[in-house]
Amino acid sequence: MNESGFSDLLDQETLAARVDSDEAPDWVAAHWTSFRDGLLGDRNGSPFPCFFGVESVEKGWPLYSTVESLTDKDALLTFRDTLLEYLATYEDHAPNASFVVFFRPDGAETESDYHERLWHVLQFLHVHDPEPWPDDIPTDPDDPRWEFCFGGEPMFPTCRAPFYDDRKSRYCPVGLEVTFQPRSLFDGITHDTDAGQRARDVIQGRLSEYDGVCPHADLGDWGVEGDREWVQYMLSEDDSQFPDECPLAISRDHPKAVSTPLDPEPDAGPNASTAD
Repeated sequence: MNESGFSDLLDQETLAARVDSDEAPDWVAAHWTSFRDGLLGDRNGSPFPCFFGVESVEKGWPLYSTVESLTDKDALLTFRDTLLEYLATYEDHAPNASFVVFFRPDGAETESDYHERLWHVLQFLHVHDPEPWPDDIPTDPDDPRWEFCFGGEPMFPTCRAPFYDDRKSRYCPVGLEVTFQPRSLFDGITHDTDAGQRARDVIQGRLSEYDGVCPHADLGDWGVEGDREWVQYMLSEDDSQFPDECPLAISRDHPKAVSTPLDPEPDAGPNASTAD
């Protein structure tokens, strides 16, 4: 798992050791430092809101990788393979092993730029997913039970990015950072359980203190009527730069190749599919 470069699947101990020994590129070191300090530090006298994430980093549970380019097909295919390796590994690795991915900065400046990059990456993963979309997950992002799926697994990707001025819990000064959490990591703490309700209350209380603003209006729970998953992946700071609708085109069938806005050479063909 940790034999070679930073695009491999890395455990936290290995990543931290490589950064400490100056083996890591500057952008990787900056990402790791920002992530570690953000999760383990405090702001406004409050710890980071998600205490599950804090515990995980304290105990070294997450797995990590880096992606050299947000547009190069080979770099994104390598990331696809690393994500598949994570899905085959995480349950045996640790009790709460999320997958933290650092993307190399590419000149993105505005909130709109970062939304475009996130949805490009997720669309690329869907297009090149070796597994079909799960039968029990709708393909329409406007369905409350929709969520992003890859490798046959529903998951919740959350982002940190440089454009967040107020919501520092979502702020990363370096570039795009995405944490993938398979739905199974939420077993026992969903909104319809007592533990889940208690966790939500604590996290939202910390969120208000940490960010110094009210929790975002789009935060919600999977499967609850009126709540939507996709809007929570990269919360809006400026509504005028937020997508009017989910940019993903989802299909249950292969081949699924469609062009995406950042593709240098569109990957569409006569058999391209769209959402069903």
